[in-house]
Amino acid sequence: MAFHATDPAHPPAGTPAVEMSGHHLGVTDDDFERMVGEAIETLPDEVRPVVAEIAILIEDQEPATERRPGRLLLGLYRGIARTRYGNRPSGSLPDTITLYRRPILSVCATKQQVPDKVRAVLVHKVGHALGMDDQRLRELGV
Repeated sequence: MAFHATDPAHPPAGTPAVEMSGHHLGVTDDDFERMVGEAIETLPDEVRPVVAEIAILIEDQEPATERRPGRLLLGLYRGIARTRYGNRPSGSLPDTITLYRRPILSVCATKQQVPDKVRAVLVHKVGHALGMDDQRLRELGV
């Protein structure tokens, strides 16, 4: 399983200076990365083989091409849902789940809420990798 974080020293253009420190709520980049690793470890055994084939990425925020007015994107799954094929199609790019650090931190009131929010976003994105749409995930409470 790949695990990568962006370079916080080079935030995207237009990022407000107050957000550039990367220490919102006292959560450092290392803290956030550790929380993501812990969230991965709590996933059920049944989904671990699927997650092992997905690159889990951390970005400060969604790219400008993904931003939409009135929408806060906490994470993004890119790939081919497991319900659409038996084995990985040859020549296809690896699936990715990207967790957006700043938006996740922005919806948490305390540092103690961050691990639960990280896990919730990760579980939701894994649900997409398993072929579930947003309606089904809401029905499941994810």
